[in-house]
Amino acid sequence: MAVYTDVSEGELEAFLKEYQVGDLLSYKGIAEGSENSNYMLHTTKGAYILTLYEKRVERQDLPFFLGLMEHLAKKGIVCPLPVQRRDGQLIGTLADRAAALITFLEGVWIRKPNATQCREVGRALAGLHLAGADFPMSRPNALQIEGWRKLWAGARDRADEVEPGLVAEIDREFAELERDWPTDLPGGIIHADLFPDNVFFLGNELSGLIDFYFACNDFYAYDLAICLNAWCFEKDQSYNLTKSAALLSGYRSVRPLSDAEAEALPLLARGAALRFMLTRLYDWLTIPDGELVLKRDPHEFIRRLRFHRRIRSTAEYGL
Repeated sequence: MAVYTDVSEGELEAFLKEYQVGDLLSYKGIAEGSENSNYMLHTTKGAYILTLYEKRVERQDLPFFLGLMEHLAKKGIVCPLPVQRRDGQLIGTLADRAAALITFLEGVWIRKPNATQCREVGRALAGLHLAGADFPMSRPNALQIEGWRKLWAGARDRADEVEPGLVAEIDREFAELERDWPTDLPGGIIHADLFPDNVFFLGNELSGLIDFYFACNDFYAYDLAICLNAWCFEKDQSYNLTKSAALLSGYRSVRPLSDAEAEALPLLARGAALRFMLTRLYDWLTIPDGELVLKRDPHEFIRRLRFHRRIRSTAEYGL
């Protein structure tokens, strides 16, 4: 979450008249994240999240994202629900951007997750995969290798400014991933961005999943590989085998992995690390600094990519 677009009190009050959520009491921008503009609202009827869709989120994709939240909630996955407008629609316009109002979930995201919380994340991810299996809509993953190539094209000329030799290293990585990327693993709806700031906890109890704006159709094991990158590295970039084993155990307790999925995990984890390194690298080099915009350092995922490149067996992930 972040704030790219300022919203005045008058604009917001006019926008809220299209909803049955009471009168505005207060609002403030949420600086964390990097994709959309988000505000925390309090009205006379409760607390909500307002999202203005920016950058990589296309308006035509919003029915998929918002419909998926409704579908998952009906299946027992705890996630925020889009609030209907008075006209029955879920999407409005604010400050010349598509916008939606989302229910607020109680809980906090964990800066330093423990193994118990990682196990719960694995269970929740598998539950999401099963619950989304009969969702009637689909959305191709715009950030597969072809999409990574587009990001790389926009950052490659300056990448060596971030780290000398990075251009040659990433060019080699692309060649290997394009040659070896699997084509026939089990797949369906994935979250594609289940980082700690998108999972809420109350103590060790998982209280909700949020931010489905990268959700798409892809390999389930790729989603799991994203979580290995997101949850199992410490701040010094060391890999925590205990957390990794717990996350994988939690996942497999709900949805077993096939032998092919397990074997593909190191390669998929490399791809996931490259994908997040590239979005960070692109933003790092192209987005102007701003008070309410948090840009993420690409170096974290450069190091994670190099770690996964050294993996020779899934046992090194605790599987």
